[in-house]
Amino acid sequence: MKLYPIVAVLALSLFPFLLLFPKVIADLSSDRQALLDFSSALPHLRKFKWNTNSSICTWHGVGCSSDGSRVVALRLPGIGLYGPIPDNTIGRLDALTTLSLHFNGLSGNLPSDITSLPSLRFIFLQRNQFSGEIPSSLSPQLNFIDLSFNSFSGKIPTIENLTHLTGLNLQNNSLAGSIPNVNLPRLTQLNMSNNQLNGSIPPSLAKFPASSFQGNSLLCGQPLTQCPSFAPSPSPFPSVPLSPSPLSLTPSSRSPSVLPSSPAIPEKQKGKKSLSTGVIIGIVAGGVGGILGLAVLIFLCCVKWYYSKRSVQERKDFNGGGSPKQTEDFSSGVQAAEKNKLVFFGGCSFNFDLEDLLRASAEVLGKGSYGTTYKAILEEGTTVVVKRLKEVVVGKREFDQQMEIIVTVAQHRNVVALRAYYFSKDEKLLIYDHVPAGSLSTRMHGNRDLGRTLDWESRLRIAHGAASGIAHVHSAAGGKLIHGNIKSSNVLLTHDNSGCISDVGLTPLMDSPTIPCRSAGYRAPEVIETKKCSQKSDVYSFGVLLLELLTGKAPVQPPGHDEVVDLPRWVQSVVREEWTAEVFDAELIKFQNIEDEMVQMLQIAMACVAKMPETRPDMNQVVQMIEDIQQSDSGNRQSSEDNKSRSLTSPTP
Repeated sequence: MKLYPIVAVLALSLFPFLLLFPKVIADLSSDRQALLDFSSALPHLRKFKWNTNSSICTWHGVGCSSDGSRVVALRLPGIGLYGPIPDNTIGRLDALTTLSLHFNGLSGNLPSDITSLPSLRFIFLQRNQFSGEIPSSLSPQLNFIDLSFNSFSGKIPTIENLTHLTGLNLQNNSLAGSIPNVNLPRLTQLNMSNNQLNGSIPPSLAKFPASSFQGNSLLCGQPLTQCPSFAPSPSPFPSVPLSPSPLSLTPSSRSPSVLPSSPAIPEKQKGKKSLSTGVIIGIVAGGVGGILGLAVLIFLCCVKWYYSKRSVQERKDFNGGGSPKQTEDFSSGVQAAEKNKLVFFGGCSFNFDLEDLLRASAEVLGKGSYGTTYKAILEEGTTVVVKRLKEVVVGKREFDQQMEIIVTVAQHRNVVALRAYYFSKDEKLLIYDHVPAGSLSTRMHGNRDLGRTLDWESRLRIAHGAASGIAHVHSAAGGKLIHGNIKSSNVLLTHDNSGCISDVGLTPLMDSPTIPCRSAGYRAPEVIETKKCSQKSDVYSFGVLLLELLTGKAPVQPPGHDEVVDLPRWVQSVVREEWTAEVFDAELIKFQNIEDEMVQMLQIAMACVAKMPETRPDMNQVVQMIEDIQQSDSGNRQSSEDNKSRSLTSPTP
């Protein structure tokens, strides 16, 4: 009998939790059903399907809250969704904070129940085919809105109440009317270019660059051209005060005020004399400046000639061209007391020392952003790759620590293994395994007369291998490691045409104040501005690499070949008009049953090269999307050169 009070107390204390538990289950269950309704009612090009037997929080593109009770993010960029978003589907996810469906084929009106979700913070719907007006009901909690590259029309809705807004991208739509006068203190990014807006730009938005408003022919005001004034221009002649008295109109009363007095003439003459003196001074100053400029130009030419000559000498240092000779020049920076101090890592089967390496015959493989790479053949027949680093800014302790990180990261089949290194004051050498098939750049843009083209199967394997290697790098060292120099010459090909990433972990060692011209085509916009790399800038570089695989065009053209200045921009200009075969490499047209897969890969690439870093997928997502392409219709994919006459038609997105 005495236990009854205790049981009653326990029941009362657990009662709120018993009430809350069914609510959590019900909320997650309703989120699950909303997503299933969205997936089943919306057509998509890819074989996209969620596994209903697994937890909703493990579904592709679905993010849950930390306690797993609600869906807070839906990220499905570039997976081939098309058609209108079904009503009463996503709008039922009332805990959603992030919606990212950019670069699909979504069309029709944007449901207002989505934009009005009270919890919504980020909405990325750029590069779809939405039309109609932008809903006026926008959640006041929104931080970033990107509706660019659609077909929205009508006026820009009132955004005065969006006090948390930091970014608003509405460019490349058909919006008309005037820009609302807003005062949003947190707004740091704005783009309304290429619409049909008119009127004057509100003063509160004049702080943004002209590129934010260009392409609106009827728009004026700072930072664009000044709006025309309708006030009458002042008369160039002296004005006559009007008087109600008729006497003011007589010739005698007008003449004194109209005719200039005689002392004014000498004053004008003095002004002309002063102006002539100023012109003379300007001419003299310009001449002196021109002479100084010419002297500086001559000096710079001399400096450039000196360094170009020095560069040529460097290429000869390590037996350039593969001529078998002793490498005294290469060993010039190696101190005698420090010889035989190659540092080998565990598991390496190499059996040579620095003396053997310096006696090896060598061939220059290339000169990249971080130094010159050589293929060295030792006397016993072992072949290794030696990278001679330049502009290393760290000391020996930091260098040794970074080498340990690189070795740990390189334990992956899609990352080139580092076997040994050498450090001295004047020389820093890295020794890698030799990958006989060479680089993707050589394979793609080398002499095609030799038949070294790549079929679609091979390009898929290369893309998947390179993506897997980069994803592994990004997950290493606590998820903070970046590559910083992703390009086709740093993707090596294994015997089965799988991509393998090289130059891993070298960025922290280098002093790179400028972007090398041979790498500029792969650089993300934010890296060009800040000179700082990130994992998202790696994603951008990989996106350019995918475009290179799809188009067959190099992002950086050699001198005299200006066919494509900026590869992502060129592809966007073609895609903006229509999905056409003009984008794809002519070498791929001969293969059958790959049109949809190429379009899907193009969507992945364009998602990677998005201008805003936060809208780009991470590399694990990219790997998953490429694997989905590999698994779809692989049996129908053609990997030979049969039926070359078959032309590539443009699929409807």
